[in-house]
Amino acid sequence: MARILVAEDEKDIRELIALTLQFNGFDVVGVIDGAEAVRVATQEPDIDVILMDVRMPRMTGYDACRILKEQEETRHIPVIFLSAKGQETEVQAGLQVGAVQYILKPFAPDALIRILREVLGRS
Repeated sequence: MARILVAEDEKDIRELIALTLQFNGFDVVGVIDGAEAVRVATQEPDIDVILMDVRMPRMTGYDACRILKEQEETRHIPVIFLSAKGQETEVQAGLQVGAVQYILKPFAPDALIRILREVLGRS
């Protein structure tokens, strides 16, 4: 069972994503911001993918991804951004800091699962 780290500051969205993932057989760890995502990903070596919001307090998803990609122990973990910000510059910024996908909110749960499985199949 793949273990997914979900970094999302909105509690309702974080819980909805977690329920969707758990229903589809994934193990989920939820955190509220980018700083927590970096801490958990660094301390728990069995994280398979990180789903991360872009705009969060304390540390943005972009900053967290940049840090994760600079660290030897976490650079291999695929990062997928989830964001309501869909301008091309936002998407390109996410991919430039190391994300493998950029999913726009709102998204269909089945589309999220499909993309997640594709990413897991690649890594």
